[in-house]
Amino acid sequence: MNNTPPLPSRLYRAEQVRAMDRYAIDQLGVPGIELMRRAGTAAFAALRWHWPDAKTLSVVCGSGNNGGDGYMLARLGLEAGMDVRVYPLAAPEKLHGEALVAYQEYKAFGGPLLDFVPADFEGAHVLVDGLLGTGLDREVKGLYAEVICGMNRFAGGVLALDIPSGLHADTGLVLGNAVKADCTVVFIGLKQGLFTCNGPEHCGAVVFDDLNLPHAVQSDEPVSAWLLPPWQSGLPARARGAHKGNFGHVLVVGGAPGFCGAARMAAESAARIGAGLVSLATHPIHAALMNIGRPELMCHGVSNADELRPLLARATVVAVGPGLGLGQAGWGRVLFEAVQDSDLPLVVDADALNLLALAPLKRDDWVLTPHPGEAARLLQSSSSAVQADRFAAIAALRDRFGGTVVLKGSGTLILGSSKAQPSICTQGNPGMASGGMGDVLTGVIAGLLAQGLDYDEAAEIGVRLHAAAGDKAAEVGERGLLAGDLMPWLRKLVNQ
Repeated sequence: MNNTPPLPSRLYRAEQVRAMDRYAIDQLGVPGIELMRRAGTAAFAALRWHWPDAKTLSVVCGSGNNGGDGYMLARLGLEAGMDVRVYPLAAPEKLHGEALVAYQEYKAFGGPLLDFVPADFEGAHVLVDGLLGTGLDREVKGLYAEVICGMNRFAGGVLALDIPSGLHADTGLVLGNAVKADCTVVFIGLKQGLFTCNGPEHCGAVVFDDLNLPHAVQSDEPVSAWLLPPWQSGLPARARGAHKGNFGHVLVVGGAPGFCGAARMAAESAARIGAGLVSLATHPIHAALMNIGRPELMCHGVSNADELRPLLARATVVAVGPGLGLGQAGWGRVLFEAVQDSDLPLVVDADALNLLALAPLKRDDWVLTPHPGEAARLLQSSSSAVQADRFAAIAALRDRFGGTVVLKGSGTLILGSSKAQPSICTQGNPGMASGGMGDVLTGVIAGLLAQGLDYDEAAEIGVRLHAAAGDKAAEVGERGLLAGDLMPWLRKLVNQ
């Protein structure tokens, strides 16, 4: 499969894209059937881009405009000499509007219709999903669910039109069952749900086509989210006369007995991305062992807040939470309260987030980095509710706790303290679903804050850098990827 062209950064909700469609028709005078023809052409171009040798094509068409796009693509396949068959899930006599015209054009070209749906759609190189569009807002059931299951058993390539059927366009949540596409070609405006939650798994490679509409079509619609570009370059070059004091002092607070590795990884990642100094305040039981193999880390055993305060006085940024623990007779709680009493910039993760959930506090000078489970505790909700609408969840987190929020997961969201809309990072891979990855991210963000980046910059750049390092480390395979494998890549990428 070929690499896909770069995507625009502006994301929208499904209703906004439908409004753009209406604007093109009502205000610009572009006929609806012309938009459908352009969509079919764009889809066929994407098909040829990804499967240039395909000779046989099956298309599943629903009753709406998504099905009409499918008929248009099918006709183009016939014109190109492909062996094409269409499986309609709506009787042609029940079609209306542009979808009916598209069907008629397909039939006029001699296109065949099959009145049954095979179990697994064998006999074609590419299967096209034109079943359900972006307006879906309830669980897929009955025949449509059965057809989607059959499509997911197909052994060839799967191309989805505008969105994989069964995926919620605004949230990325699978509504009961959804097509798993190898490529999704998106029209007019990118839908935000394609890039988070279940979206990345079901969309495959995403190709965008604006159907040759002018920018004015999008200009009246406010952006609902931003797509972050892939990591490409590092931080600015350092002055020749620079010294370690110019690049901040990160203090990592964490590492209860049995969890010292989390704090150690956070500290090392802060150092690897360029913090001038890194200290580690951890439990006395293992403090003397924490810098074995990494003597650059200054490790201190602390038993209480009084022992922590001198370390806070020398720090410029604090990362609190990795391996902090909720037990140990309140050791973690005491240290977290002492950190909160300081006026230092904070990166709050792991058990510090769980402690924050027990005693909520709002402040502007921190970055919170919850995964869905921690977000659920902060919101007194459930992880399934968080995943059902990650955009609503991150907005609620910022409203309740302030600062900059990073909601981790597939399609990590970042909502800055000064931003109206969240950003989405599409890099990263399933191999990063292993212990310690979040601790590394905590250290990366803290290290960037120490070097003078503001909270929003540190969060967005930190997430992108962390994800890019994970992708580089996974080039030899995703299974067995360890958090520590990111360290050499972090250094390389931040200096790129």
